[in-house]
Amino acid sequence: MYLFGVVRQDCVFHQDGIFDGNSMRNVSVIIVVVLLLLVSSARASTLEEVQKKGVVRCGVSTGLPGFSSPDAKGNWTGLDVDICRAVAAAVLGDKNKVKFVPLTAKERFTALQTGQIDILSRNTAWTLTSDTSLALKFAGVSFYDGQGFMVTKKFGAKSAARLNGAAICIQADATAARQNLAAWFKAKKMTYKPVLFDTFGQAAKGFAAGRCDVLTGGRSRLYSLRLTLANPDSAVVLPEMISKDPLGPVVRQGDDGWFNIVRWSLFAMIDAEELGVTSKNVDAMKKSADPAVLRLLGEEGIKGKGLGLADSWAYRIIKQVGNYGEIYARNVGRDSPLKIARGLNALWDRGGIQYAPPMR
Repeated sequence: MYLFGVVRQDCVFHQDGIFDGNSMRNVSVIIVVVLLLLVSSARASTLEEVQKKGVVRCGVSTGLPGFSSPDAKGNWTGLDVDICRAVAAAVLGDKNKVKFVPLTAKERFTALQTGQIDILSRNTAWTLTSDTSLALKFAGVSFYDGQGFMVTKKFGAKSAARLNGAAICIQADATAARQNLAAWFKAKKMTYKPVLFDTFGQAAKGFAAGRCDVLTGGRSRLYSLRLTLANPDSAVVLPEMISKDPLGPVVRQGDDGWFNIVRWSLFAMIDAEELGVTSKNVDAMKKSADPAVLRLLGEEGIKGKGLGLADSWAYRIIKQVGNYGEIYARNVGRDSPLKIARGLNALWDRGGIQYAPPMR
């Protein structure tokens, strides 16, 4: 059970019946700290709870192709889904021991804060606000995203530099997206006509209906949305990004052990790609002469001790789920309908910025 107490510093009664927040400020802070300490000490760690229940509860989107979406039989697939499967493989030895909980953008943080889920892996951007004001921690970056543009082929633009004078569909209350758009066009000395809608879904329908030339939003969403058009070949996602939106798995603050497990599960997949370890050759790689490979697979070094897991934790991830390159290719990359180029999501030594610390 997870308890969150809030003590208002402006509503405290003295014995004489007079409200006075200032004189009781320190007492309020102490009460909050004590409550949090009591709750923290009373509850089991997330790892212990997951092992006891035998399942990882994973918060995902309500349906975003390539990242998290169910098929007709209710089987979930996607890049975000595979992050949770990797954690299940590491902790429980079975990638299928995951309960996927579809959540809206409004529900996602509350579900994690209140303990309804163990991990949030749902196209969620790592920002200062989300990292510091919600009692949550981002465990890493699984996909480097950013605001981009989808245009009709009829419009003819192959670069964002050709969007001068374009009518652009955008969600009215998407403050950051509208600010990014205005700043980018101003910097390029270009103009545009905003076509406003109450929701992103309505903006997408407006684009499909021909009410604008361009739809702007996160490129991951644009690629997924393109597949839902009556004729996907009628539109193209441009290569430029005008913002930084690193997406990744999120956990609650206050449980560093679980945070480390989720973080290093992602790192293990990135490290495996760099070292050339795949789901197909992982057994043979146990006999590698490369000490970095042997450390990754739990044959040498610290093994699973630092995370409180079996020595084979990373081996199980790679064997059952694959390395980062494999999960990228099948979900959003060359082997998927989306076919999103690796770009920033390529490894650091291959033109991108994906990078895992040394496993030693």
